[in-house]
Amino acid sequence: MPVEIVILAAGEGTRMRSDLPKVLQPLAGRPLLEHVVDAAEAAGCDAIHVVYGFGGDQVQAALGGRDLHWAHQAEQLGTGHAVAQALPGIQDDNIVVVAYGDVPLIEPETLRRLAGSAAPDALAVLTATFDNPSGYGRILRDGAGRVTGIVEQKDASAEQLAIEEVNTGLVAAPAGRLRDWLGRIGNDNAQGEYYLTDIVALAVADGVEVFGETAGSVAEVAGINDRAQLATAEARLRERRAAELMHQGATLADPARIDIRGPVSSGRDVFLDVGVVLEGRVEIGDRVRVGPYCVIRDSILEADTVVLPHSLIENSHAGPGCSIGPFARLRPGTRLAARAKVGNFVEIKNTELGEGSKANHLSYVGDTTVGRDVNIGAGTITCNYDGANKHRTVIGDRAFIGSGVELVAPVEVGDDATVGAGSTLAKDAPSGELTVARARQKTITGWKRPEKKKR
Repeated sequence: MPVEIVILAAGEGTRMRSDLPKVLQPLAGRPLLEHVVDAAEAAGCDAIHVVYGFGGDQVQAALGGRDLHWAHQAEQLGTGHAVAQALPGIQDDNIVVVAYGDVPLIEPETLRRLAGSAAPDALAVLTATFDNPSGYGRILRDGAGRVTGIVEQKDASAEQLAIEEVNTGLVAAPAGRLRDWLGRIGNDNAQGEYYLTDIVALAVADGVEVFGETAGSVAEVAGINDRAQLATAEARLRERRAAELMHQGATLADPARIDIRGPVSSGRDVFLDVGVVLEGRVEIGDRVRVGPYCVIRDSILEADTVVLPHSLIENSHAGPGCSIGPFARLRPGTRLAARAKVGNFVEIKNTELGEGSKANHLSYVGDTTVGRDVNIGAGTITCNYDGANKHRTVIGDRAFIGSGVELVAPVEVGDDATVGAGSTLAKDAPSGELTVARARQKTITGWKRPEKKKR
Protein backbone atom coordinates (compact mmCIF):
# COMPACT_ATOMS: atom_id res chain seq x y z
CA MET A 1 0.00 0.00 0.00
CA PRO A 2 1.33 3.51 -0.76
CA VAL A 3 2.60 5.30 2.33
CA GLU A 4 2.25 9.05 2.74
CA ILE A 5 3.57 10.98 5.71
CA VAL A 6 2.01 14.05 7.30
CA ILE A 7 4.47 16.18 9.26
CA LEU A 8 2.91 18.63 11.70
CA ALA A 9 4.83 21.91 11.67
CA ALA A 10 2.33 24.64 12.50
CA GLY A 11 3.28 25.53 16.07
CA GLU A 12 4.94 28.75 17.20
CA GLY A 13 7.18 27.33 19.91
CA THR A 14 6.83 30.15 22.43
CA ARG A 15 9.23 28.50 24.87
CA MET A 16 12.03 28.97 22.35
CA ARG A 17 11.67 32.74 22.85
CA SER A 18 12.54 33.32 19.23
CA ASP A 19 11.16 35.13 16.19
CA LEU A 20 11.92 31.98 14.20
CA PRO A 21 9.21 29.30 13.96
CA LYS A 22 10.10 26.35 16.15
CA VAL A 23 10.52 23.90 13.26
CA LEU A 24 13.15 26.20 11.73
CA GLN A 25 15.37 26.23 14.80
CA PRO A 26 18.78 24.89 13.73
CA LEU A 27 19.95 21.43 14.66
CA ALA A 28 23.41 20.53 13.34
CA GLY A 29 23.17 23.58 11.09
CA ARG A 30 19.83 22.65 9.49
CA PRO A 31 16.17 23.27 10.44
CA LEU A 32 14.50 20.75 12.71
CA LEU A 33 11.84 20.15 10.07
CA GLU A 34 14.41 19.28 7.42
CA HIS A 35 15.73 16.42 9.55
CA VAL A 36 12.23 14.90 9.65
CA VAL A 37 11.80 15.36 5.89
CA ASP A 38 15.13 13.60 5.35
CA ALA A 39 13.98 10.67 7.51
CA ALA A 40 10.71 10.44 5.58
CA GLU A 41 12.56 10.36 2.26
CA ALA A 42 15.00 7.73 3.55
CA ALA A 43 12.05 5.65 4.79
CA GLY A 44 10.70 5.55 1.24
CA CYS A 45 7.47 7.50 1.80
CA ASP A 46 5.59 7.99 -1.46
CA ALA A 47 4.54 11.56 -0.59
CA ILE A 48 5.42 14.06 2.14
CA HIS A 49 2.81 16.51 3.43
CA VAL A 50 3.75 19.38 5.74
CA VAL A 51 1.09 21.16 7.78
CA TYR A 52 2.24 24.72 8.38
CA GLY A 53 0.83 27.63 10.38
CA PHE A 54 2.89 30.10 12.39
CA GLY A 55 5.58 31.71 10.22
CA GLY A 56 4.30 29.78 7.24
CA ASP A 57 6.08 31.91 4.65
CA GLN A 58 9.40 31.36 6.41
CA VAL A 59 8.81 27.64 6.73
CA GLN A 60 7.91 27.22 3.07
CA ALA A 61 10.85 29.37 1.95
CA ALA A 62 13.30 27.38 4.08
CA LEU A 63 12.28 24.11 2.41
CA GLY A 64 11.28 25.52 -0.94
CA GLY A 65 13.60 23.21 -2.87
CA ARG A 66 12.09 19.99 -1.49
CA ASP A 67 9.33 17.90 -3.06
CA LEU A 68 6.62 18.60 -0.48
CA HIS A 69 2.85 19.01 -0.36
CA TRP A 70 1.82 21.94 1.84
CA ALA A 71 -1.35 22.17 3.94
CA HIS A 72 -2.26 25.31 5.90
CA GLN A 73 -3.62 25.18 9.45
CA ALA A 74 -4.96 28.70 9.93
CA GLU A 75 -5.88 28.12 13.58
CA GLN A 76 -3.95 25.82 15.88
CA LEU A 77 -6.84 23.74 17.22
CA GLY A 78 -4.89 20.61 18.10
CA THR A 79 -3.06 17.74 16.46
CA GLY A 80 -6.23 16.07 15.19
CA HIS A 81 -7.32 19.27 13.49
CA ALA A 82 -3.83 19.67 11.99
CA VAL A 83 -3.79 16.20 10.41
CA ALA A 84 -7.26 16.80 8.95
CA GLN A 85 -5.89 19.73 6.92
CA ALA A 86 -3.65 17.38 4.92
CA LEU A 87 -6.10 14.53 4.34
CA PRO A 88 -8.00 16.01 1.34
CA GLY A 89 -4.95 15.32 -0.80
CA ILE A 90 -4.60 11.67 0.26
CA GLN A 91 -6.54 8.69 -1.13
CA ASP A 92 -8.50 6.54 1.32
CA ASP A 93 -6.59 3.32 0.59
CA ASN A 94 -3.16 4.81 1.37
CA ILE A 95 -1.42 4.43 4.71
CA VAL A 96 -0.84 7.73 6.50
CA VAL A 97 2.03 8.16 8.95
CA VAL A 98 1.82 11.19 11.23
CA ALA A 99 5.12 12.68 12.40
CA TYR A 100 6.23 15.97 13.95
CA GLY A 101 8.51 18.72 12.78
CA ASP A 102 9.92 19.17 16.27
CA VAL A 103 10.89 15.49 16.69
CA PRO A 104 13.98 15.59 14.46
CA LEU A 105 15.86 12.44 15.48
CA ILE A 106 13.24 9.96 14.30
CA GLU A 107 14.92 7.14 12.39
CA PRO A 108 13.82 6.03 8.89
CA GLU A 109 13.66 2.42 10.07
CA THR A 110 11.23 3.40 12.85
CA LEU A 111 8.96 5.11 10.32
CA ARG A 112 9.07 2.01 8.11
CA ARG A 113 8.17 -0.29 11.00
CA LEU A 114 5.32 1.97 12.08
CA ALA A 115 3.89 2.12 8.56
CA GLY A 116 4.26 -1.64 8.20
CA SER A 117 2.15 -2.25 11.33
CA ALA A 118 -0.82 -0.36 9.93
CA ALA A 119 -3.32 -2.11 7.66
CA PRO A 120 -6.82 -1.50 6.25
CA ASP A 121 -8.21 -2.64 9.59
CA ALA A 122 -5.32 -1.79 11.92
CA LEU A 123 -4.02 1.34 13.61
CA ALA A 124 -0.41 1.58 14.77
CA VAL A 125 0.89 3.92 17.47
CA LEU A 126 4.55 4.47 18.34
CA THR A 127 5.32 4.17 22.04
CA ALA A 128 8.35 4.57 24.28
CA THR A 129 9.09 3.98 27.95
CA PHE A 130 10.49 7.01 29.78
CA ASP A 131 12.01 7.07 33.25
CA ASN A 132 10.37 10.47 33.61
CA PRO A 133 7.26 10.54 31.40
CA SER A 134 6.16 14.01 32.51
CA GLY A 135 4.48 15.95 29.70
CA TYR A 136 3.60 12.92 27.60
CA GLY A 137 0.28 11.17 27.09
CA ARG A 138 0.16 7.73 28.73
CA ILE A 139 -0.56 4.48 26.86
CA LEU A 140 -3.54 2.57 28.26
CA ARG A 141 -3.62 -1.21 27.83
CA ASP A 142 -6.08 -3.89 28.90
CA GLY A 143 -5.24 -7.00 30.89
CA ALA A 144 -4.13 -8.79 27.74
CA GLY A 145 -1.70 -5.98 26.86
CA ARG A 146 -3.76 -4.59 23.97
CA VAL A 147 -3.72 -0.83 23.47
CA THR A 148 -7.09 0.61 24.48
CA GLY A 149 -6.44 4.34 24.58
CA ILE A 150 -4.14 7.28 25.28
CA VAL A 151 -4.71 9.86 27.99
CA GLU A 152 -3.02 13.25 27.97
CA GLN A 153 -1.16 14.24 31.12
CA LYS A 154 -3.51 17.13 31.92
CA ASP A 155 -6.48 14.77 31.76
CA ALA A 156 -4.87 11.76 33.48
CA SER A 157 -5.74 10.38 36.90
CA ALA A 158 -3.10 9.79 39.55
CA GLU A 159 -3.03 6.10 38.68
CA GLN A 160 -2.60 6.85 34.98
CA LEU A 161 0.20 9.32 35.67
CA ALA A 162 2.22 6.45 37.16
CA ILE A 163 2.33 4.72 33.75
CA GLU A 164 5.81 4.98 32.16
CA GLU A 165 4.85 3.88 28.63
CA VAL A 166 4.02 7.01 26.70
CA ASN A 167 2.58 8.10 23.41
CA THR A 168 5.21 9.58 21.14
CA GLY A 169 2.50 11.15 18.96
CA LEU A 170 3.48 9.20 15.87
CA VAL A 171 0.74 7.03 14.40
CA ALA A 172 0.02 5.16 11.17
CA ALA A 173 -3.45 4.39 9.83
CA PRO A 174 -5.35 3.89 6.58
CA ALA A 175 -6.41 7.30 5.31
CA GLY A 176 -10.10 6.42 5.01
CA ARG A 177 -10.30 5.21 8.59
CA LEU A 178 -8.30 8.18 9.81
CA ARG A 179 -10.60 10.59 8.01
CA ASP A 180 -13.64 9.01 9.69
CA TRP A 181 -12.11 9.04 13.17
CA LEU A 182 -10.97 12.67 12.92
CA GLY A 183 -14.50 13.66 11.97
CA ARG A 184 -15.81 12.08 15.18
CA ILE A 185 -13.36 13.36 17.80
CA GLY A 186 -14.38 16.21 20.08
CA ASN A 187 -12.58 18.90 22.03
CA ASP A 188 -14.03 18.31 25.49
CA ASN A 189 -10.70 18.38 27.32
CA ALA A 190 -8.54 20.70 29.42
CA GLN A 191 -7.06 22.36 26.34
CA GLY A 192 -10.23 22.58 24.28
CA GLU A 193 -8.34 20.98 21.39
CA TYR A 194 -8.94 18.12 18.99
CA TYR A 195 -6.43 15.47 20.04
CA LEU A 196 -5.13 13.04 17.45
CA THR A 197 -4.69 10.56 20.29
CA ASP A 198 -8.48 10.27 20.67
CA ILE A 199 -8.59 8.17 17.50
CA VAL A 200 -7.21 5.23 19.52
CA ALA A 201 -10.38 4.92 21.64
CA LEU A 202 -12.51 5.29 18.51
CA ALA A 203 -10.54 2.54 16.78
CA VAL A 204 -11.01 0.23 19.75
CA ALA A 205 -14.74 1.00 19.80
CA ASP A 206 -14.93 0.17 16.09
CA GLY A 207 -13.25 -3.17 16.66
CA VAL A 208 -10.09 -2.10 14.86
CA GLU A 209 -6.91 -3.61 16.27
CA VAL A 210 -4.39 -1.12 17.68
CA PHE A 211 -0.74 -2.13 17.55
CA GLY A 212 1.84 -0.51 19.81
CA GLU A 213 5.19 -0.29 18.01
CA THR A 214 8.12 0.53 20.31
CA ALA A 215 10.61 3.20 19.25
CA GLY A 216 14.22 2.15 18.81
CA SER A 217 15.31 4.59 21.49
CA VAL A 218 13.91 7.29 23.71
CA ALA A 219 16.23 9.83 22.10
CA GLU A 220 14.73 9.50 18.62
CA VAL A 221 11.20 10.39 19.77
CA ALA A 222 12.08 13.27 22.10
CA GLY A 223 10.27 16.48 21.19
CA ILE A 224 12.02 19.84 21.27
CA ASN A 225 10.22 22.69 23.00
CA ASP A 226 12.99 24.89 24.40
CA ARG A 227 16.66 25.62 23.87
CA ALA A 228 17.80 23.21 26.58
CA GLN A 229 16.05 20.36 24.76
CA LEU A 230 17.55 21.61 21.50
CA ALA A 231 21.04 21.39 23.03
CA THR A 232 20.30 17.87 24.23
CA ALA A 233 19.20 16.85 20.72
CA GLU A 234 22.38 18.37 19.31
CA ALA A 235 24.47 16.24 21.65
CA ARG A 236 22.51 13.09 20.78
CA LEU A 237 22.82 13.69 17.07
CA ARG A 238 26.53 14.39 17.43
CA GLU A 239 26.95 11.11 19.31
CA ARG A 240 25.01 9.21 16.65
CA ARG A 241 26.98 10.65 13.75
CA ALA A 242 30.31 10.23 15.52
CA ALA A 243 29.52 6.54 15.99
CA GLU A 244 28.69 6.22 12.28
CA LEU A 245 32.07 7.76 11.36
CA MET A 246 33.94 5.42 13.68
CA HIS A 247 32.14 2.44 12.14
CA GLN A 248 33.40 3.61 8.73
CA GLY A 249 37.02 3.55 9.91
CA ALA A 250 37.71 6.96 11.45
CA THR A 251 39.43 7.51 14.79
CA LEU A 252 38.05 10.48 16.69
CA ALA A 253 40.31 12.01 19.33
CA ASP A 254 37.18 12.75 21.37
CA PRO A 255 33.76 11.78 19.95
CA ALA A 256 32.13 14.36 22.22
CA ARG A 257 34.13 17.17 20.63
CA ILE A 258 33.32 16.85 16.95
CA ASP A 259 30.40 18.39 15.06
CA ILE A 260 28.98 16.66 11.99
CA ARG A 261 26.41 18.80 10.21
CA GLY A 262 25.64 16.84 7.10
CA PRO A 263 26.34 13.56 5.29
CA VAL A 264 29.97 12.55 5.78
CA SER A 265 31.76 9.54 4.31
CA SER A 266 35.08 8.38 5.72
CA GLY A 267 37.77 6.03 4.49
CA ARG A 268 39.94 3.73 6.55
CA ASP A 269 42.45 4.84 9.17
CA VAL A 270 41.24 8.44 9.19
CA PHE A 271 42.09 10.57 12.23
CA LEU A 272 39.99 13.58 13.28
CA ASP A 273 41.25 15.67 16.20
CA VAL A 274 39.17 17.62 18.70
CA GLY A 275 37.03 20.57 17.63
CA VAL A 276 36.68 19.50 14.00
CA VAL A 277 33.46 20.71 12.33
CA LEU A 278 32.21 18.90 9.21
CA GLU A 279 29.40 20.71 7.41
CA GLY A 280 27.37 19.73 4.37
CA ARG A 281 28.54 16.87 2.17
CA VAL A 282 32.11 15.91 3.05
CA GLU A 283 34.15 13.01 1.64
CA ILE A 284 37.29 11.94 3.51
CA GLY A 285 39.69 9.46 1.93
CA ASP A 286 41.86 6.78 3.49
CA ARG A 287 44.50 7.86 6.01
CA VAL A 288 43.48 11.52 5.99
CA ARG A 289 44.46 13.37 9.16
CA VAL A 290 42.64 16.52 10.28
CA GLY A 291 44.12 18.57 13.10
CA PRO A 292 42.24 20.34 15.88
CA TYR A 293 39.69 23.11 15.30
CA CYS A 294 39.36 22.79 11.54
CA VAL A 295 36.15 23.48 9.61
CA ILE A 296 35.51 21.48 6.44
CA ARG A 297 32.41 22.29 4.43
CA ASP A 298 31.11 20.60 1.25
CA SER A 299 34.57 19.37 0.28
CA ILE A 300 36.57 16.30 -0.70
CA LEU A 301 39.88 15.29 0.88
CA GLU A 302 41.54 12.45 -0.97
CA ALA A 303 43.77 9.79 0.57
CA ASP A 304 46.80 10.73 2.70
CA THR A 305 45.97 14.43 2.82
CA VAL A 306 46.90 16.21 6.06
CA VAL A 307 45.01 19.25 7.34
CA LEU A 308 46.85 21.06 10.10
CA PRO A 309 45.12 22.96 12.95
CA HIS A 310 42.75 25.92 12.56
CA SER A 311 42.18 25.60 8.82
CA LEU A 312 38.95 26.38 6.94
CA ILE A 313 38.09 24.44 3.79
CA GLU A 314 34.87 25.11 1.86
CA ASN A 315 33.61 23.82 -1.51
CA SER A 316 37.09 22.59 -2.37
CA HIS A 317 38.80 19.41 -3.53
CA ALA A 318 42.19 18.30 -2.27
CA GLY A 319 43.87 15.50 -4.19
CA PRO A 320 45.94 12.71 -2.65
CA GLY A 321 48.83 13.53 -0.36
CA CYS A 322 48.15 17.25 0.02
CA SER A 323 49.20 19.35 3.01
CA ILE A 324 46.95 22.16 4.19
CA GLY A 325 47.54 24.60 7.04
CA PRO A 326 47.91 25.47 9.80
CA PHE A 327 45.64 28.52 9.62
CA ALA A 328 44.97 28.02 5.91
CA ARG A 329 41.77 28.98 4.10
CA LEU A 330 40.56 27.22 0.99
CA ARG A 331 37.61 29.12 -0.44
CA PRO A 332 35.04 27.83 -2.98
CA GLY A 333 36.38 26.58 -6.28
CA THR A 334 39.80 25.55 -5.02
CA ARG A 335 41.28 22.34 -6.44
CA LEU A 336 44.60 20.97 -5.24
CA ALA A 337 46.33 18.33 -7.33
CA ALA A 338 48.36 15.53 -5.75
CA ARG A 339 50.98 16.57 -3.18
CA ALA A 340 50.13 20.25 -3.40
CA LYS A 341 50.87 22.28 -0.28
CA VAL A 342 49.01 25.26 1.15
CA GLY A 343 50.78 26.55 4.23
CA ASN A 344 50.06 28.80 7.17
CA PHE A 345 48.03 31.97 6.64
CA VAL A 346 47.54 31.25 2.94
CA GLU A 347 44.16 31.95 1.34
CA ILE A 348 43.24 30.33 -1.96
CA LYS A 349 40.05 30.94 -3.97
CA ASN A 350 38.78 29.56 -7.28
CA THR A 351 42.24 28.28 -8.07
CA GLU A 352 43.82 25.12 -9.43
CA LEU A 353 47.12 24.36 -7.72
CA GLY A 354 49.08 21.83 -9.75
CA GLU A 355 50.76 18.63 -8.66
CA GLY A 356 53.60 19.24 -6.22
CA SER A 357 53.09 23.00 -6.21
CA LYS A 358 53.22 24.94 -2.97
CA ALA A 359 52.28 28.25 -1.41
CA ASN A 360 53.89 27.90 1.99
CA HIS A 361 52.92 31.03 3.88
CA LEU A 362 51.25 34.42 4.01
CA SER A 363 49.89 34.57 0.46
CA TYR A 364 46.62 35.17 -1.37
CA VAL A 365 46.05 33.24 -4.59
CA GLY A 366 42.70 33.92 -6.26
CA ASP A 367 41.30 33.10 -9.71
CA THR A 368 44.54 31.43 -10.73
CA THR A 369 45.70 28.40 -12.66
CA VAL A 370 48.98 27.12 -11.25
CA GLY A 371 51.00 24.44 -13.03
CA ARG A 372 53.15 21.62 -11.60
CA ASP A 373 56.01 22.03 -9.12
CA VAL A 374 55.51 25.78 -8.74
CA ASN A 375 56.87 27.66 -5.71
CA ILE A 376 54.83 30.67 -4.58
CA GLY A 377 56.84 32.70 -2.10
CA ALA A 378 55.69 34.34 1.11
CA GLY A 379 53.54 37.44 0.78
CA THR A 380 52.59 36.83 -2.83
CA ILE A 381 49.28 38.31 -3.98
CA THR A 382 47.35 37.73 -7.17
CA CYS A 383 45.55 41.02 -7.77
CA ASN A 384 42.47 39.53 -9.38
CA TYR A 385 39.83 42.23 -8.84
CA ASP A 386 39.83 45.65 -10.50
CA GLY A 387 36.83 46.94 -8.57
CA ALA A 388 34.33 45.72 -11.13
CA ASN A 389 35.51 42.42 -12.63
CA LYS A 390 37.62 39.42 -11.71
CA HIS A 391 40.62 38.50 -13.86
CA ARG A 392 42.67 35.34 -14.07
CA THR A 393 46.36 34.67 -13.48
CA VAL A 394 48.17 31.76 -15.12
CA ILE A 395 51.43 30.40 -13.72
CA GLY A 396 53.24 27.76 -15.76
CA ASP A 397 54.97 24.56 -14.68
CA ARG A 398 58.04 24.84 -12.45
CA ALA A 399 57.80 28.62 -12.15
CA PHE A 400 59.38 30.23 -9.08
CA ILE A 401 57.59 33.25 -7.61
CA GLY A 402 59.75 35.13 -5.11
CA SER A 403 58.48 36.62 -1.85
CA GLY A 404 56.38 39.76 -1.76
CA VAL A 405 55.31 39.58 -5.41
CA GLU A 406 52.13 41.16 -6.77
CA LEU A 407 50.72 39.62 -9.95
CA VAL A 408 48.25 42.10 -11.46
CA ALA A 409 45.75 40.04 -13.45
CA PRO A 410 45.23 39.28 -16.22
CA VAL A 411 48.83 38.16 -16.38
CA GLU A 412 50.73 35.00 -17.31
CA VAL A 413 53.98 33.63 -15.94
CA GLY A 414 55.55 31.12 -18.30
CA ASP A 415 56.98 27.66 -17.65
CA ASP A 416 60.29 27.68 -15.72
CA ALA A 417 60.07 31.45 -15.27
CA THR A 418 61.46 33.16 -12.16
CA VAL A 419 59.92 36.32 -10.72
CA GLY A 420 62.21 38.24 -8.41
CA ALA A 421 61.15 39.03 -4.85
CA GLY A 422 59.32 42.31 -4.37
CA SER A 423 58.21 42.57 -8.00
CA THR A 424 54.89 43.93 -9.21
CA LEU A 425 54.03 42.38 -12.55
CA ALA A 426 51.40 43.89 -14.83
CA LYS A 427 52.80 42.23 -17.96
CA ASP A 428 53.52 38.61 -18.81
CA ALA A 429 56.77 37.03 -17.61
CA PRO A 430 58.32 34.89 -20.37
CA SER A 431 59.22 31.23 -19.93
CA GLY A 432 62.67 30.33 -18.66
CA GLU A 433 63.66 33.91 -17.82
CA LEU A 434 64.14 36.02 -14.68
CA THR A 435 61.70 38.91 -14.51
CA VAL A 436 62.18 41.69 -11.95
CA ALA A 437 59.93 44.71 -11.58
CA ARG A 438 61.00 46.86 -8.63
CA ALA A 439 61.16 50.56 -7.95
CA ARG A 440 64.73 51.94 -7.80
CA GLN A 441 66.10 51.97 -4.25
CA LYS A 442 67.12 55.40 -3.05
CA THR A 443 68.72 56.70 0.13
CA ILE A 444 68.20 60.36 1.11
CA THR A 445 71.21 61.46 3.12
CA GLY A 446 70.56 63.68 6.14
CA TRP A 447 66.80 63.12 6.25
CA LYS A 448 65.27 63.67 9.71
CA ARG A 449 62.13 62.10 11.11
CA PRO A 450 59.41 64.60 12.10
CA GLU A 451 59.06 65.19 15.81
CA LYS A 452 55.96 65.79 17.88
CA LYS A 453 55.31 69.41 18.72
CA LYS A 454 55.81 70.30 22.35
CA ARG A 455 52.80 71.67 24.18
